[in-house]
Amino acid sequence: MATMQEAERYVGGGVRRKEDRRLISGQGTFVEGITPTGTLYAVVVRSPYANAQINKIDLAPAKRAPGVVAAFSGAELAEQWNAPLPMAWPVTEDIKIPEHWPLTRDQARYAGDGVAVVVATSRAAAKDAAELVEVDYEQLPAVIDAEAALHNGAPLVHEAFGSNECYTWALSQGDVDAAFAGADVVVKERYVQQRLVPNAIEPRCVVAQAIAGDFTMWSTTQIPHVAKVTLALSTGIPEGKLRVIAPDVGGGFGSKLNVYAEEALCLALARKLRRPIKWIEERSEAYQSTTHGRDVVQVIELAAAKDGKLRGVRVKLVANMGAYLQLVTPGVPLLGAFLYHGCYAADAYSLECTGVFTNTTPTDAYRGAGRPESNYAIERAIERLAREIGTDIVTIRRRNFMPKGELVPSPAGLQFDSVDYAKVLDRSIQMVEYDKLRKEQQVRQQRGDTRLLGVGFSCYVEMCGLAPSQVLGALRYTAGGWDAAIVRMMPTGKVEVVTGTSPHGQGHVTAWSQIAADRLGVDIDDVTVLHGDTAVAPLGMDTYGSRSLAVGGVALHFACGRVIEKAKRLAAHMLEVSPEDLEFENGSFSVRGVPAKAKPIQEVAFAAWTAHSLPEGEEPSLEATYVYDPPNFTFPFGSHICVVEVDTETGKVDIVRYVAVDDCGNVINPMIVDGQVHGGVAQGIAQALYEEAVYDDGGSLLTASMMDYLVPSAAEIPSVELDRTVTPSPTNPMGVKGIGEAGTIAATPAVINAVVDALWHLGVRNIEMPASPERVWQAIRQAKGGRGS
Repeated sequence: MATMQEAERYVGGGVRRKEDRRLISGQGTFVEGITPTGTLYAVVVRSPYANAQINKIDLAPAKRAPGVVAAFSGAELAEQWNAPLPMAWPVTEDIKIPEHWPLTRDQARYAGDGVAVVVATSRAAAKDAAELVEVDYEQLPAVIDAEAALHNGAPLVHEAFGSNECYTWALSQGDVDAAFAGADVVVKERYVQQRLVPNAIEPRCVVAQAIAGDFTMWSTTQIPHVAKVTLALSTGIPEGKLRVIAPDVGGGFGSKLNVYAEEALCLALARKLRRPIKWIEERSEAYQSTTHGRDVVQVIELAAAKDGKLRGVRVKLVANMGAYLQLVTPGVPLLGAFLYHGCYAADAYSLECTGVFTNTTPTDAYRGAGRPESNYAIERAIERLAREIGTDIVTIRRRNFMPKGELVPSPAGLQFDSVDYAKVLDRSIQMVEYDKLRKEQQVRQQRGDTRLLGVGFSCYVEMCGLAPSQVLGALRYTAGGWDAAIVRMMPTGKVEVVTGTSPHGQGHVTAWSQIAADRLGVDIDDVTVLHGDTAVAPLGMDTYGSRSLAVGGVALHFACGRVIEKAKRLAAHMLEVSPEDLEFENGSFSVRGVPAKAKPIQEVAFAAWTAHSLPEGEEPSLEATYVYDPPNFTFPFGSHICVVEVDTETGKVDIVRYVAVDDCGNVINPMIVDGQVHGGVAQGIAQALYEEAVYDDGGSLLTASMMDYLVPSAAEIPSVELDRTVTPSPTNPMGVKGIGEAGTIAATPAVINAVVDALWHLGVRNIEMPASPERVWQAIRQAKGGRGS
């Protein structure tokens, strides 16, 4: 732990983002804008069928087309691969892992599966030529629905496995059967997490270049360090010969937390053709070939006493993996496996998840990754329990909250930090004026209004960052949750921070500058933050899972501490005193009791560089590296309330108020935190009311563009009223927790709970997501007809 005193000039303040001036003035560097001399353009030929045997591929017409340099089938590139594309999270010992090659060789297993590649001197020429590739497909029956894929006689995605079951993973704590046998009340609910398309504003893009045996790949990726290691394994390129750069990245939301076929393909083509290769994803390709999110069927049961006190929670999941396993596909639904009890205490807990192969685009992480799914299930079910026993939806939550404490055992077996859930609920209720809303709701119902009012709650807790295997060994992590930071004091007194995290919109440059400036006592404009380049930042585990601040930021905190410790020894030598006699404050070392006798850290840095007079055993330069491996997850929490109006004549849902009270521990930059919550809430609302990826029975994606897949605009997203409490995490010296996914985790149940709350008195018990006007209208009509919903 760092013990040196520091003054907070920047941390906690609303410092404007340092990244934005360059981006909004058009001076950003995105992969699409990188075109080395002699670049060739690659276009992937994709299967139109969800399941088809490939009998023959005729590339000759494409090779004769103007501008074409080469064209290859999967079989022709087979010698380029040392290993299939990586899958890094084998969650069970007997998990079935299919070989996944950058181009399939014998069978297309989802619509969009790559079967060939065309390389030409221009993108237009490559696109034209790709249409000339003739593929003889033998179309086969496809299976789309994960539950149907488990039935006997269902078409098999991978014949060699003999079934579509990928794995079954289970967790149990306490005597679940006894809890349910002795319960006064049992609630059993089935919810569907529909499939979503991430839709980052920047589609994926790859540029690969080979010069004298050294390879450089620019990619729109969240994980340059992970990509470097795994692509070296797949392609056989020595890791020391491969440099991966993620420049400015226009959003990811988990969809760029992958090592994709096109990355491996571009590296292989650059090696084979000895020319730079560029691949640019079109939006229609993104809908088919970039990973999708969610697609989980949830059955949750709550066992409770007469007063609603939880005794047991039992969950069964069926999770759609898609046709292949991407980098972390199997583990994504299990990231929420320890959270299906939510903020609530229970005597016993069990969960079983079955991963299933289908003839669809592979699923993987999407903002929240397992946590939105778990919170949706428990927050929907807890309100159903309240209604079953005739208790208010606020009372049921307060009655069941886990006890307040710094470290509290959870029903699923983890140690939750900084637990204090009642205070965020109380604050959100105060902000929304809950009692007034209930009175207005009753008045509207009594007078028969067609615009009904609904109030929906969502209390959430999430776990951020990947903890080391000793904390969560049940999920069989293949890598720890560590990250690294390097801090250099330059001879001129400026500061260079090198981080292993890889931002794609989160504002790391600003936040990391705030941390370093305060720790070292320098001006924030004197701090430069370098990231996203494995040659510049050799150590790192990148950005996902709301881990960056609580892992990478804490690594920076400690690295600064090491710089200060060395600088203190150098300053003591310069001042001819003992290091123990020095104090460090506001960037200056002064002799205790003699403040005039001092050395600013910038002067110490210059002396370290000149190295004319160093203490014995000290090396020139003022630089330190710290690799931080956290002892536990961090556990942010919050309470969101959504107020809706539902038009019973049209089914249209309007959000009239949205209140969000979050607790992410100590805040580095309030503006960044607010922006993250706003963005997360928008994506949660999008799932609740608008977005859904839909396939037909043959496996064709019907929602394959923004013409059919409804992405809400600013006009559909309400103003969000924000507040926060501060409960520092006790597991790291900065007391910080994650915030990047909180809004997405909280919003979906808040919105759907509000819609159901508005219509409960009419007999409506559930609305599947997205709660489109048609679905809401149909539910109202069915309830009025006495058939329920």
